[in-house]
Amino acid sequence: MKIVVIGGTGLIGSKLVLILKALGHEAVAASPTTGVNTVTKEGLDKVLKNAQIVVDVSDSPSMDDGAVLEFFISSSKNLLAAEKKAGVHQHIALSVIGSQNLGQSGYFRGKVAQEELIKSSNVPYTIVYSTQFFEFIETIIQSVRVKNKVLLPLASVQPIASHEVAAFMAEAILQSQVNETIEIAGPEIYTLEQWANKFIAEFPGDIVVLTDIDALFLGARLTTEILLPSEKAKLGRVTFADWQKGKII
Repeated sequence: MKIVVIGGTGLIGSKLVLILKALGHEAVAASPTTGVNTVTKEGLDKVLKNAQIVVDVSDSPSMDDGAVLEFFISSSKNLLAAEKKAGVHQHIALSVIGSQNLGQSGYFRGKVAQEELIKSSNVPYTIVYSTQFFEFIETIIQSVRVKNKVLLPLASVQPIASHEVAAFMAEAILQSQVNETIEIAGPEIYTLEQWANKFIAEFPGDIVVLTDIDALFLGARLTTEILLPSEKAKLGRVTFADWQKGKII
């Protein structure tokens, strides 16, 4: 089966391509670095030829509110139209748990717009909603760091290892659940402050992480449980401590 992975050279996509190839599928990594651009349409029709499934794990190259919204809208419209033309059987996309309730953020507005386009496209779909990846904690810290202080919202998270995200995406492909949504998360719950402190504890320095009820997350104000999955979520097994040690279970 030919499976095209949009964003296939990125953090999740590159791992997903390897998993699918190991399972015997023709997995094609598609991204601007491989000559495929969903915004300009460059290489899109060619890469989708004879594809049965398209998986979109791409992300905006800019976090600016306007740019990120434009990316998700343009990319999704072009991709879904090309899929219809090519006769693709199913579209599978990766999104973020809590997106629907975080409209203050341009990023999350972009993800919601993407989801709405997918659901109205008439291309059979599966949307996988994930919690934050372990790999993103450093970016989160640096985005709000002022000198040696890091101020994070009073919110809980249930982060997951990126290789487990890729494995769950592969599972979604093979199960071919049509017009369904799936939630995935890691095995442990922390506050954002606890998670950040676990990360920085591994490095020497004087960074102080504090909770601030007025702090924003990607431009959005958080409630305590808004980033947490529902009880139906599929859970990974790798803990953050094991991930830090480089231990894959």
